[in-house]
Amino acid sequence: MKHEKNIPSEHHTHRIGEWLPHDHRAHREWLAGVIDYVDQNPSDLHPVLQEFKALIDNNTRVWLLFESMFQQVPNKPPYNNDPQGRGHPQVRDYMHMLQVINHILTTAPSWNDKSERVGLVGLPFNALFDWPMGTASGFAVFLDPEVNAMLKKVLNAWGDFLRSPESAGVLEKKAKGSWFSDHGHEELSFTANVGKTDYKFEDMFICDPSDSRYGYKSWDDFFTRLFKENVRPVASPTDNSVIANACESKTFKVAHNVKARDHFWLKGQPYSVRDMLSHDALADQFVGGTVYQAFLSALSYHRWHAPVSGKLVKAYVVDGTYYSEPLFEDFTAEHAADPEGQVTSQGYLTATATRAIMFFEADNPAIGLMAFLGIGMCEVSTCEMTVKEGQHVDKGDEIGMFHFGGSTHCLLFRKGVEVEGFPEPNPEHNVPVRSALARVKTQ
Repeated sequence: MKHEKNIPSEHHTHRIGEWLPHDHRAHREWLAGVIDYVDQNPSDLHPVLQEFKALIDNNTRVWLLFESMFQQVPNKPPYNNDPQGRGHPQVRDYMHMLQVINHILTTAPSWNDKSERVGLVGLPFNALFDWPMGTASGFAVFLDPEVNAMLKKVLNAWGDFLRSPESAGVLEKKAKGSWFSDHGHEELSFTANVGKTDYKFEDMFICDPSDSRYGYKSWDDFFTRLFKENVRPVASPTDNSVIANACESKTFKVAHNVKARDHFWLKGQPYSVRDMLSHDALADQFVGGTVYQAFLSALSYHRWHAPVSGKLVKAYVVDGTYYSEPLFEDFTAEHAADPEGQVTSQGYLTATATRAIMFFEADNPAIGLMAFLGIGMCEVSTCEMTVKEGQHVDKGDEIGMFHFGGSTHCLLFRKGVEVEGFPEPNPEHNVPVRSALARVKTQ
């Protein structure tokens, strides 16, 4: 987790990724509301959470880590008080944590227009774990293989709900917290317009605006929505030296001459190729090469598209961590946790998080073998590939998607492949999917 020398103000602002509110008070208010509801409406734990509780209760190592994780959150503002200033912590033990998760499992992320603090809690589990995962014990908890296997079961259970018709309630135009409220609709449209035009949501995406839920049958159906034909044309479809943008995203980093192995958990978060590619036999071909990484926001389009024309020679999903972030510094009197920790730790996540790894042999011999990584982040953990090994794809073809969200992705090029023209990091707007991302110099 990134830390700063000065404790953030009460009005600390989130900007990166738009998965959590711009104003951290909105995040805390949201969590306080969930906790108040849970405390006043106790219910039996979902079977998957009963299994989670049994893991904690019956494994001394896991129990010790969970107990100490909550104890290590500082007993001082802003960590110990709810937004109403009632002087008690929001979540302070694992049993309370499980009760809050129990509620989240039957709710879909909603749009938040509370008072003047407009924001989106697009990662409710991340909001719940916000401070605990920045502790020393939290670092150990969220790297633990047994805990991550259990979290995968929990998130799969939530995914089942998000694919159910019941989850589409937050899309109702007139419903409280609707994504198609006036402000939600405006933000979705603005993001898709990438700051250039004033088309409405229904002008750009396949949907039914006459329907109260825009024709989407579930939350997941909305989240994996499709652009209409020709809204995102393929850049230079017959020019194989032009690389297309694989995801609707903002550039995070471009790195050259990357190492086979590096200390990816440190502040600089250098890329560690063998760890990124899960020690694949093909990994060494990318040592000394180039990595392009970009980030998908909560409001973005979440499908992946082929950056080049070529053959998919190898593809698989690697199970990884869900809430691990690098422990740059522990909580101290002088250092405060950055509530953006996960989204500012994207370099680290390339080597630790659940990810789809896809190797393409490009038709352009100046590119040759290249790799695409779709990297799940937090509860954005389901990476679905929609093409198969041995299949030839044309530049711009769909190759997969994130379910519930998007997070970050990478393109890897081998040593000696000269790629130029990448966008500068942290642009104001997304780089449109399938647009020209860069160009490879012809040998």
